[in-house]
Amino acid sequence: MLPWSAELAGRLDHNVIDSALLRGNPLGDPHERPLLVYVPPGYDDTPERRYPSIYVLLGYTGHVTMWLNRAPFRRPYPELADEVFAGGDVPPAIVVYVDAWTALGGSQYLDSPGTGRYHSYLRDEVVPWVDAHYRTIADRDHRAVTGKSSGGYGAMVTAMLAPDVFGALATHAGDALFEVSARVSFPGLARRLRDMYDGSYDKFLADFRGRLAGTKEGDLELLEMYAYAAAYSADDDGTVHLPFDDTGAVVPEVWQRWLARDPVVMAAEPRHAEALRSMRAIWVDAGNKDEYFLDFGAVAFHRALEAAGVPDERVYFQLFDAGHGAIEYRYPLALAWLAQRLD
Repeated sequence: MLPWSAELAGRLDHNVIDSALLRGNPLGDPHERPLLVYVPPGYDDTPERRYPSIYVLLGYTGHVTMWLNRAPFRRPYPELADEVFAGGDVPPAIVVYVDAWTALGGSQYLDSPGTGRYHSYLRDEVVPWVDAHYRTIADRDHRAVTGKSSGGYGAMVTAMLAPDVFGALATHAGDALFEVSARVSFPGLARRLRDMYDGSYDKFLADFRGRLAGTKEGDLELLEMYAYAAAYSADDDGTVHLPFDDTGAVVPEVWQRWLARDPVVMAAEPRHAEALRSMRAIWVDAGNKDEYFLDFGAVAFHRALEAAGVPDERVYFQLFDAGHGAIEYRYPLALAWLAQRLD
């Protein structure tokens, strides 16, 4: 009972996937991964019916069981998602909560020699597993990918990299427009590295892993930057290259590798523009007070969709009055919108 828990109209299953693709990953992270799958009301009573599926990706530092955390005066997303379908006004869908956590706090849902094959894991293992174990409509026109922040980034790039698997997406303040959202942090991080760790990320990582996380100023900011570099600019041998030098200035050859992973830049490439034009529905939003300037990223990605020729009637775009942390209340709106378009 509330405020401790709520009875669902549907059902939330706790599963585990044994991933062949994540075995032996560079960070030594588990290859067995939890996977939460929600089935809507009536699923068990109509064995002949099949359902669209909507995949939900977490932001940086997120792991899948955090969806069950109950913050004061708020309800966790699985309960809000259940409420979307409980009234019967929204076409039912299966909702899949994906885990792509790493020891660095995240993977950006990409394949990288610095972190592991997380894009392939989602595309080639998670989706087929769900289709095999649940009564999905197993085609891209009835499958969407969604997320916030790094999860929103994952939704954008996954849709562009795997348009044969996903036919719709929703991004809530997804990482984009790196020239604005990422580059601004380089001087401050370079200063912290210089003043606290003699400019050495190796010293930072050794110190961070030897104590309670978050007990020194800048812990998560430094780790986050390294996680992004591991995802965007790692060599084949796993060597991670930072996009800035000891003065905080951009390292051009590394920065170009980052920009190649920027959804705004990717959307201008012909094959990715074609993928975006094939989407049945695209939701883009962000708070106009986003602390990471991801509202500008949302605007730039929306403009990239227009430039790519995505029809306006397939796109929902909005900036709303909030910062980065308040965007969760938008999840159910996008979920209902997508479910109606995947039906």
